[in-house]
Amino acid sequence: MKFIVSSTGLFSHLQAVSRVINSKNSLPILDCVLMEVKEGILSLTASDSESTLTTSLPVNDTDGNGRFAVSARKFIDSLKEIPEQPLTFEVDTNNFNIAIYYLNGKYSLVGQNADDFPLAPALRDNPIHISMASKVLVNGINRTLFATAEDELRPVMNGVYMDMTPADITFVASDGHRLVRDKSTAAHANTNAAFILPKKPSNIWKTLLTKGEDEVIIDFDEKNAVITASEYKMVCRLIEGRYPNYNSVIPQDNPYKVRIDRQAMMSALRRVSVFSSQASSLIKLHLDNNQLQISAQDIDFSTSAEEILTCEYDGNPMSIGFKSTFLIDILNNLNAEEVIIELTDPSRAGVIVPAEQEENDDVLMLLMPMMLND
Repeated sequence: MKFIVSSTGLFSHLQAVSRVINSKNSLPILDCVLMEVKEGILSLTASDSESTLTTSLPVNDTDGNGRFAVSARKFIDSLKEIPEQPLTFEVDTNNFNIAIYYLNGKYSLVGQNADDFPLAPALRDNPIHISMASKVLVNGINRTLFATAEDELRPVMNGVYMDMTPADITFVASDGHRLVRDKSTAAHANTNAAFILPKKPSNIWKTLLTKGEDEVIIDFDEKNAVITASEYKMVCRLIEGRYPNYNSVIPQDNPYKVRIDRQAMMSALRRVSVFSSQASSLIKLHLDNNQLQISAQDIDFSTSAEEILTCEYDGNPMSIGFKSTFLIDILNNLNAEEVIIELTDPSRAGVIVPAEQEENDDVLMLLMPMMLND
């Protein structure tokens, strides 16, 4: 079998699908990329047995169809330094010897039998079907992914929960200490449905998708989902189990509201948190008369810091403690210039929302407090 393909086009597509491959695999064939030429199209597939990602690109001067597998790492490293030019592949489909000719040289590789490559699972009959603009999916994943857990005892918390209704789609993630809920009315389903997308596929789509209007199609059943975008198709196993009722943990009618510049608060938190306890990362927020005092101390090393910011707050004086790294993460994943922090009392969760929501979006982030020593 023979075909010619663009070097940079092949390299970029290989890099994309190789994100699925684990550093260590139980099956040696999973270290490989499956390459299949059919009717002038080269398909590239990689898998970790849980997720399978496929992409394709056109080729020239093919003299037939064929398929083979080749080591992904060696293949990518060999193409990395080749500038844009046509690559000519000659593949012996009997012994899988591969010769790659480029402008001033030649590579020789030995591939593997494509029949050993595992097949992606098929969906059951009548899967649920939904489509949305790619920006809806990538925004939902971007805003929630950081709050997912690494919990072996509660695996349902280790992914992004997509809750779909005929009115909207809600993306949710929580690790028990913080929760993110991003509701978008820019997409909807025909019926009430939900699934939990694992962290690894979420991370891959976060890098592959653009924030454009390209359509993304999702078909899913109880165990698997097929996500199809313009250039990529992924079949991935979903996290099975019932996601907790996230709405029940969000406090309503919070009487105390703070409006503050997001960037100024985030910068102050980063400065002050340097002096917090390394074990707890506890920072104290004290609110009184349009001022927010941020303070931290490490008793073991006799260090402390405090900083005062101007804000909009006219409620009773209040002090509340938070883990600084979690609070910085939340502020870093909001896009607004100003945020509103809604509080009830020092023992209940704080709700953080943008002062102005983006069109078709309702973003809410929640953070559990920490006990103050004083």
